[in-house]
Amino acid sequence: MQVVSVNVGRPRPAAWAGIGRTSIDKHQVTGPVAVGRLGLEGDEVSDTRHHGGIDKAVYAFAREDLDRWAERLGQEVPDGHFGENLTTRGLDVNESEVGERWRIGTAVLEVASVRTPCNDFKTWQRRHGFDDRGWVRRFTEEGRPGPYLRVVHEGELQVGDPVEVVHQPGHGVTVATMFRALTTERSLLPELLRVEGLTVEARRRAEAYVGG
Repeated sequence: MQVVSVNVGRPRPAAWAGIGRTSIDKHQVTGPVAVGRLGLEGDEVSDTRHHGGIDKAVYAFAREDLDRWAERLGQEVPDGHFGENLTTRGLDVNESEVGERWRIGTAVLEVASVRTPCNDFKTWQRRHGFDDRGWVRRFTEEGRPGPYLRVVHEGELQVGDPVEVVHQPGHGVTVATMFRALTTERSLLPELLRVEGLTVEARRRAEAYVGG
């Protein structure tokens, strides 16, 4: 289990993006990268309303899932193309438990939330020659969104670093479960309340469902 690509990007003007700028266009970094509470050095969020913050500091996506999309889309999907900061191999990130902790380099990261697709993501696909028809729906139905990570211990990481799972909560609520609960299967929302340190927004939605 290792990191095969470290990807960062800063806001760039983009007329097609909802707020007129985007940070989805990442470039790969080969040397050590500092990891702070709000993410990787050299990476900056554009839409701070929907992205970034402590609970969405670092985004991870598996190379295996990119390969799956490449087969369906009929063309190569390069590392970082989905806007992920860390492209991993050998770890099913979507079966990781929410609250699970990974040591990468000298940093410790914790699975905290999930990425939900948006129209900017859809447009980004089209602009790179991919079939974006029904993209948000297709990505959602796939149910393999990749996790957002919070930074438990700051440090440094780089390409080639192993991903060591150092803590598993044991509650069984995975990234895939959380994603379905927040998108297509609201009946799973009560399961999220088993997660210690659940994000504020996810807890609000779960408690509203239970109380409703």
